[in-house]
Amino acid sequence: MKPAILIHGPTASGKSALSVALAKRLDGEVINADSMQVYRDLRVISARPAAAEMDGIEHHLFGHVAAGERYSTGKWLEDIKPVIAKVQRRGKVPIVIGGTGLYHLALIEGLSEIPPVPEDIRAEVNELHKAGGVPALREKLEQVDRETAERLGEGDRQRLARALEVWLATGKSIASFQGKKGRPILGPDEWIGVALTPARARLYARIDRRFEGMLMEGAMEEARGLAGQNLPEDLPAMKAHGIPWLIAYLRGEMSAEAAAENAKRDTRRYAKRQFTWIGRQFPFWPRIPSLAIEDRLRVIHALYKEVDGG
Repeated sequence: MKPAILIHGPTASGKSALSVALAKRLDGEVINADSMQVYRDLRVISARPAAAEMDGIEHHLFGHVAAGERYSTGKWLEDIKPVIAKVQRRGKVPIVIGGTGLYHLALIEGLSEIPPVPEDIRAEVNELHKAGGVPALREKLEQVDRETAERLGEGDRQRLARALEVWLATGKSIASFQGKKGRPILGPDEWIGVALTPARARLYARIDRRFEGMLMEGAMEEARGLAGQNLPEDLPAMKAHGIPWLIAYLRGEMSAEAAAENAKRDTRRYAKRQFTWIGRQFPFWPRIPSLAIEDRLRVIHALYKEVDGG
């Protein structure tokens, strides 16, 4: 079986074009590891590759989930396991590419076995946040799980909410589940991983230009379509970078210029967090700072030959 290639990198770092070029060079197929590119309603705003960009290369797990679904890392693992097996049975190289670091980590280390959270509890936590913001989440979590609350950052709304949901659903700290991981899909000798680390100033400029292009390509129409579905605001698809601000503009709550600037700012901040993730979670993955596809192909191909033996 051909080992898999895992490629992580911040948003707008050129992952899609690289994956296609790499698939052509190594006879591979591309598998999505981006938590927003799974949603069929978010082709433009998530920068999901269009058919022309796929250039005849087989792509998997792109746009296969409805916006109303609460997709998760656990569900992605269920979906990717048979895909990797199918690609390898055909003698192809699985190229798993995307900016969701947790997807990559779960693939090679396994995922903590946290019980599912009932929708009524999720709604309760969401209402608490709406009423009192992040301070209300922190205050409530401190009452039931002070150790976890103190460990999480001041503004870490997502993890605070998740920890509170788990405690309300199970009566146990989320930390009690995090040490119990399921078996990883890929073993130590079944993959290589690389991280794209372009210069930040140049990347941030690319992010701004790309969002302006998204507006020209239909991002506003995607936001209008989501708003028309009257979906809960806490669904992952409704929190895609840019969507909350564009919907706010459509509701008349801000100008188009302010919505665009806020979306760019949030995306730049997300890219910064992705760099931090690479540093903390993938310290031994080779870095590729160059934006040139040929430079990237040369590095990855050399690394792959060492593992594949060819």
